[in-house]
Formats: sequence, structure tokens, C-alpha cells
Amino acid sequence: MKLRRIGIHLSTSGGVYKAAERAHEIGANTFQIFSASPRMWRAPKINPADCERMQVLCREYDCNPLVIHVSYLVNLCSQSEEVRAKSVTAFRGEVERALALGARGLVLHPGSWKGLTREQGLQLAAESIASATEGIDFTGRDFQVLIENTAGAEFSLGGSFEQVAELIERLRSVVPVGACLDTCHCHVAGYDLVGDDGYEATVQQIADTVGLETVRVWHVNDAKAARGSKLDRHEHIGEGTIGARPFRRLLQDARFAHCAFIAETPVDEEDDDARNLHLLQQLSRQ
Repeated sequence: MKLRRIGIHLSTSGGVYKAAERAHEIGANTFQIFSASPRMWRAPKINPADCERMQVLCREYDCNPLVIHVSYLVNLCSQSEEVRAKSVTAFRGEVERALALGARGLVLHPGSWKGLTREQGLQLAAESIASATEGIDFTGRDFQVLIENTAGAEFSLGGSFEQVAELIERLRSVVPVGACLDTCHCHVAGYDLVGDDGYEATVQQIADTVGLETVRVWHVNDAKAARGSKLDRHEHIGEGTIGARPFRRLLQDARFAHCAFIAETPVDEEDDDARNLHLLQQLSRQ
């Protein structure tokens, strides 16, 4: 079986490249970071030396792809022109930092269309991404903006595979684009990853909408809440309402062998990152 790329979201405390060192220390061969504080609109520029160090370490440790998650403040389909303008500026900064760091994926929650129609939300998201990336040359870059499915809350764009697929289609002529699917989000949005028949039906839905090859990253997170609850609460692997077995099936599914599997599980104890990572690695081999 092809070696799976399995990692976790890690801190950049002490310098952005420190995340690569942390990934290597716990045995990850891929990882995700925030490139700036997810709680601030304005982000400081990253030292070019730190960017170079990150790329060197990722090559040296064979720890790739590096994936960056866009700040949660960004809402590219907001009805507020002020929030949308701030989001466009912030998203451009996210893209520029991702390219400087050598990231292959930039994960984006499409946003909330509250106060608008879903169609207006889709259109604004596409227009905002086009505006944010205007003039950026992606030629020769192994890079994609990855649209993430959401937990299905009211007004949240991307709560179904169909919505993710529709936004991706609108963006194909604008930016290199793919998908990131989150197991917790799928589960609480109502998709079945637990039952054997349900899992196959869910994979077929992905194939019929987003497309299997379009999925580049899986966020592998157990869920605190029940299937269909729309509550986005992540749990340690094997300790939630999804359970360990579905992760084994997903990790060993040859149809997703091209994907990176990255956990965003809670950190309640100091060794939680390593514990969740090692359990995922074990499940991928059993």
C-alpha cells in the first residue's frame, strides 16, 4: 500500500519554520499551520529567511505537503462590504504567504451568506477570490486553494458536496483549485462515514459532485456531536461519534491514496498531538 501522508495542525510559536521541526519530532510526514494569527485582520510579513528555512526543512524531512489554513475571520461572501473588503485583503495576504512558504494547499472556509441568498453567496465568494488573486502568477506552482466543506450550519456556504463542487467550478478559470473534506463536518452535516453501505454511498456522492481526484486533503477529526447535528466540535480520534474504524477504512481507501490526512484534534494534554497522530498512523497500517 502506498505510504499515506499523515499529519496534524501545529503551532508556529517561535518562528513559522518551527512547525516543520515539531512535525518531524512527532513523526508526521505532512502538517498544517496558520501563517498568521487567526484572530487578527492584519498580518506581519514573514521573514524571507524563515520562508527559506521552512522549505529546506520540509525537503530535508520529506514532510509534505505543507498546508495552510486561512484565518477564520475571512468571510468572502459577507453581505457587509466592509467585512468583504477586509476579507479580500486578508485572503490575498494568505495566498502570498502560502506561496512564499512553499505550501501546496491553502484551505478556505467559503464563508457565511447570512442576509443574502445562497446563489448571491456563491457569486460573491467567487468574485472575492478572483479580486484577491488578481495579478498573482500561479504558473509552475504546485499550489491549490482548497475549498473546505462545512458542518452544514444555516447560511454557511459549503455545507454540502454540491455547494463545494459548484464553487470549485466557478473558480477553475481564476485560481488553481481543489477540495479539502473534513470528516467531522461530513458527519455532522449528515453524511454517513460510519456504516459500510453509508460510507460507499458517501464516497459515490463525492465522486459525483466534487470528484475524487479533486480532493487533495482530508481533515481527519472525530466528532463530539451526533451525525446530522450541524455542530462543529472536534474530538480525539476514536473517542467521538465517528469512532476509530471509519478512519481505518478512509486511510486505507485506495481512492484517496493521493490525499494528505491532517488532524485538527483537541490539545487537552501535552502529548495529544502525538497520540492522535500515532493512532492514525497505526490505523493506516492495520
